[in-house]
Amino acid sequence: MSQGDDVNAPLPRMAKDEALRWAKDYTAYMAKLTDVELLPDTEKVHFEDCLGKNDEVAEDGRYSLFYYVYSPAPASDHTRIVRRLRSELPKRGYEVTDYREFKNAYESAILGARNKKNNYTVEADTVGSGKNKPQRFSFAVRTPCMLPPGAKQQQF
Repeated sequence: MSQGDDVNAPLPRMAKDEALRWAKDYTAYMAKLTDVELLPDTEKVHFEDCLGKNDEVAEDGRYSLFYYVYSPAPASDHTRIVRRLRSELPKRGYEVTDYREFKNAYESAILGARNKKNNYTVEADTVGSGKNKPQRFSFAVRTPCMLPPGAKQQQF
């Protein structure tokens, strides 16, 4: 949820393990929706501190999660994947914020979308240059700033 101008607005609450479970489930859902497989050994989990407007860091346990996992889908499928997500995600409350179809290694496929209700974001894009690194497809999600259940929200 957007806090707007109120830096002390209540944050959404979710345990880190629950956020990670959601991230894994949603990337798997996007892969299933687009008929591609995921490579579980490529998953990356990044719990990050939430930064305030002036780069302040709270000490109340708040965090955001950035999670991604790759698919071996060939570059020839990347446009099909982003097109499918562009048509399906708005039906699930997401607004597409970034979109490009695959042209080549320099103009690769990109899709970004934000959930209008809870500010979760999803990304799907081509990764790797195709020269030194194989081109794969990445599914990623990011949560807004969250507070673990039971933690007292620090005030600024």
